[in-house]
Amino acid sequence: MPLPTIVSRHLLPQVLKLLYRSLRISVTMPKHGLPQNGGIVAFWHGNMMVGWLLAKKLFPHKNVAAVVSQSGDGTILADALGTLGFTLIRGSSSTDGDMVKQRMYEHVQQGQMVAITPDGPRGPNHQFKYGTIRLASSQHIPLLFATIGYKRSWQLASWDSFAIPKPFSKVTVTLHILALPLFTSEEELRHFSTTLSACFSHE
Repeated sequence: MPLPTIVSRHLLPQVLKLLYRSLRISVTMPKHGLPQNGGIVAFWHGNMMVGWLLAKKLFPHKNVAAVVSQSGDGTILADALGTLGFTLIRGSSSTDGDMVKQRMYEHVQQGQMVAITPDGPRGPNHQFKYGTIRLASSQHIPLLFATIGYKRSWQLASWDSFAIPKPFSKVTVTLHILALPLFTSEEELRHFSTTLSACFSHE
């Protein structure tokens, strides 16, 4: 097995699990609890170091599918998430939008969860992609958004301000079930998505 594959399939998943277990994570649940019959759980791309495993921990008895791009970096992430027990949906809104949305819908219809970074894989940072909002609204799919804050972290100079929490540090998570209206026009959807993004842009 090539060295990059060994790293992505074996070393990286173990590092992620060890880091996650060391963190002191406090979670504030939504007022009416978590979705029980399938849904989408979302978190910003820059918070994925905690976001992916958080999704698994929140829904331990469900099959969680991760939406991951077809890029080289996406393949590394997909290898790691596959080892961690995620089902994989490969693609992005810009290149495989219809296929990705169809697979997301099918997965949720089976009562399972889909985890997604709604501003990934290339940004803009902290901006919901219209496809995620459109799908959740039109199909009445619960959309659970996790704001994740680190007490101590390393932050990279990347487009997503990628943050790596320092081991044993405190992490605060607040879960929001987003109330999405039915949109009567594309303009209305875009305005709502922009407004929603602004609400969580500093989280």
